Amino acid sequence: MLSAQEQDQVAEAIKAAERTTSGEIVAVLAVESDTYSYVPLLWAGAIAMIVPWPLIFLTWLPVQIVYLIQLAVFLAVALAVWTRPLRYALVPRSVKHARAHRRAVEQFLAQNLHTTAGRTGVLIFVSAAERYAEVIADIEIYEKVAKERWQAIVDRLIAAMRANRPADGFIDAVDGTGRILAEHFPPGSADPDELPNHLIVLE
Repeated sequence: MLSAQEQDQVAEAIKAAERTTSGEIVAVLAVESDTYSYVPLLWAGAIAMIVPWPLIFLTWLPVQIVYLIQLAVFLAVALAVWTRPLRYALVPRSVKHARAHRRAVEQFLAQNLHTTAGRTGVLIFVSAAERYAEVIADIEIYEKVAKERWQAIVDRLIAAMRANRPADGFIDAVDGTGRILAEHFPPGSADPDELPNHLIVLE
């Protein structure tokens, strides 16, 4: 989704933002948060369960033929729904957002944002397939910054992703996060660069 040059631009934005604060910023882009491979089977099973009833009551087809038709419908629907765009379209938005939020929390822990010296780590997370973005801040930041400020960053990031400008969205999100951190957590005498400064892409 981002070229190597665009990923370098995001990395430079992270470095620039972290020079103004003792906080740590990690940016993660996930292609998807779940494969939703169960969705085709659910839809195929539901439709296949309905198919036999009109055949049984409205036709004289032998039960063996009805069963074969039911099986054929199951396979046809499963294969049709297996295509990635349709599969995602059939998943409720609330389910997709729940999966993406879970992946964001997993990444917050996996990237060790909860282990920074001052508990001042911030994760900027995007899951492209779910069209979901989230900013997760560690406890010291969470207690000092209103949720509305993070939401404003998320809204701009999602808008940029929808406009097919992911690099611009990440750079703006990093810049906005850096400004917030600089207000509350200015650079200290010892500011070790504890976490990666490049964009982490999860396939």
